[in-house]
Amino acid sequence: MKDKDVINRLIRPEIRALRAYHVPEAGGFIKLDAMENPYAWPESLKQEWLKRLHDVAINRYPDPSASVLRAKLKEALAVPAGVELMLGNGSDELIQLILMGVARPGAVVLAPQPTFVMYEMIATFVGMKFVGVPLGRGFALDLGAMRAALRAHQPAVVFLAYPNNPTGNLFDAAAIETILQEAPGLVVVDEAYHAFAGQSFMDGLGRHANLLVMRTLSKQGLAGLRLGILAGDPAWLAEFDKLRLPYNINSLTQASAGFALEHKAVLDEQAARLRADREELHRALAGMPGVQVWPSAANFLLFRTGTPADRVFAALREQRVLIKNLAGAGGALAGCLRVTVGTPEENAAFLAALRNAL
Repeated sequence: MKDKDVINRLIRPEIRALRAYHVPEAGGFIKLDAMENPYAWPESLKQEWLKRLHDVAINRYPDPSASVLRAKLKEALAVPAGVELMLGNGSDELIQLILMGVARPGAVVLAPQPTFVMYEMIATFVGMKFVGVPLGRGFALDLGAMRAALRAHQPAVVFLAYPNNPTGNLFDAAAIETILQEAPGLVVVDEAYHAFAGQSFMDGLGRHANLLVMRTLSKQGLAGLRLGILAGDPAWLAEFDKLRLPYNINSLTQASAGFALEHKAVLDEQAARLRADREELHRALAGMPGVQVWPSAANFLLFRTGTPADRVFAALREQRVLIKNLAGAGGALAGCLRVTVGTPEENAAFLAALRNAL
């Protein structure tokens, strides 16, 4: 039997239809495509961090529950009393654990669209049906459509990115409260960009039994550590913890994240700098003829130009500037591009390259 025949017989057709998540080569580019914090730690802080890592026993398995780190995170994130945390190898693993826990024949995952692509991808991985509800004008949450979808599909899980990726906007908080009240299953509020938005549903965990809040340290300069955080009722997390692979948070990540939280003021200062630079970059883009840019509560900006997005993206690459081309997604994102807020020097280089591209 040919290898292709065996693959077709054994691999589920919906998996064969997928494309693997693609990360472009970025060596030598001004990298503004992945919502990373462009700022490194001060050299003195790096040296202090390296001393901390010196004492990590890498010949031993890590703390399986990351108890010391979880305690530091509870304090740093102002987690309400009675709420527990579960940690993942990035938020992606947490999304996967949640959906593995509720996956059963006919179960539905629901989210407004466009949004973070991994909600739909992971739903497909675990054999669940994904239902996307189109966003309204200006990428606002269409509450009427969401309520209708809740009634029609009875989703096991609703994902709400807050702020939303890739649009950058915060959905109306009152609309989210309505969804929490009417959803028949879990509602996961994904606050990956909380450091740049300042608004949160963390304090709602005591009021809504079906609410889970996700956070990450990736956008605050720790993307290389891959640390996702899920906050919620201990009863929910106890079930998902059964699916978590042992030792999923390695010793170096636990030590590094714990060290970073001891120096949270550095992370907060960098986030404040990026918020200010975001507004400056927004003003510059808004002042360019033919450019439409949307307000953002995250560390990136979504924009559209009169010139076709593919052509602009290619012209920027030729000038060694890498952003995200979203035009292929179609629909409301037709012709759209997304740029991460970088350092002032990186932002200036991007703007100069964009002017050339246009």
